[in-house]
Amino acid sequence: MRSIHATPSHRPATRRTFLAAAGLATTAAATTAVLPMPFIHASDKSGSKNPVIGEGEFQFECIHDWGMTNLPKGASYGNASHGVAIDANGLIYITHNQGNPGSIFVFDPDGTCIKTMGAFHAAGKTSRGHGIDIREEDGEEFIYLAASDAKLGFAKISLQGEIVWRKELKELSEETSKYQPGVRYRPTNTSFAPDGGYFLGDGYGSNWIHQYDKNDKYVRSIGGSGQQDGQFRTPHGQWLDERDGTPKLVVADRANKRLQWFDMEGKHLKTLDGFLFPADIDIQGDVLMVPDLHCRITLLDKENNVITHLGDDEAWRKAALEGFKMRRQREQWQPGKFIHPHDACFDKDGNIFVTEWVSTGRVTKLRKVG
Repeated sequence: MRSIHATPSHRPATRRTFLAAAGLATTAAATTAVLPMPFIHASDKSGSKNPVIGEGEFQFECIHDWGMTNLPKGASYGNASHGVAIDANGLIYITHNQGNPGSIFVFDPDGTCIKTMGAFHAAGKTSRGHGIDIREEDGEEFIYLAASDAKLGFAKISLQGEIVWRKELKELSEETSKYQPGVRYRPTNTSFAPDGGYFLGDGYGSNWIHQYDKNDKYVRSIGGSGQQDGQFRTPHGQWLDERDGTPKLVVADRANKRLQWFDMEGKHLKTLDGFLFPADIDIQGDVLMVPDLHCRITLLDKENNVITHLGDDEAWRKAALEGFKMRRQREQWQPGKFIHPHDACFDKDGNIFVTEWVSTGRVTKLRKVG
């Protein structure tokens, strides 16, 4: 979903690690397609008259359909572009749902699609890509993937697409004791702890966030279904907030229309209302960014005051949300407006990449100009 998060931890071998030695890594690598370099890139030419949104030092040129003209022949985002993450070399990883090939398209900073990967996160012939996050561990970067399908395991893979391990529902159920018969499971996103652990959010399923330590051992589950502080209705995304010097888990509690903060032991600290349908979180410096599925992106300062709502337009939002029909009506999309931002992340230069839950998919590069 965002730029890399480095940790000095070393994760020792576990039972899942040996899946790679058993041949799954070879299978994943074999399904990673390196694509020929295309000739042109039409969607990000200098001098184009793209709309500028935002205010003050937070103004951005909207480059809609970034990279779309450079998808290889036959490639498609399908029903949605879901998640976005950026590695240390500036490569951009976009997950997609019901598209093909694979479940991830990888782009260089100029918008050239250089390869596809993640074919193991597919149901039938189409992808189930959803949450994607990248972390550096002992000098090597790894991708953590949550598929939008209960039958597909949460996975850790290398940047080359080799599977390190997969965590299936059966194993998660044994570890957490949260999945009795009838309890839904459909994870949405991962975030990282400063000690090398991680948090897996079951946002479309049980409304729990499962915490694991640096040795990949289950620690606790946070939340559960409800509207009280400390409970969730669709904890769709989360991230590590260290802006005040103390690490906290901040959660996009989507259907409750709020953010919630927790300490590293899972204790609820505070709740912030005032959102529409917050989908995920990224942080750069003192700025916290919230892509909101209801047509806007919110930037907050260090004290969590609103800096600006990018793309906010009440009349546009009313039209876009009517029956969620506009996500399939590309001819009605307007420059400088968002339909359904599903994820967003900063690159190292302060530009923002936005993925939207729209039919055909859409990636927008917000080039920082302010």
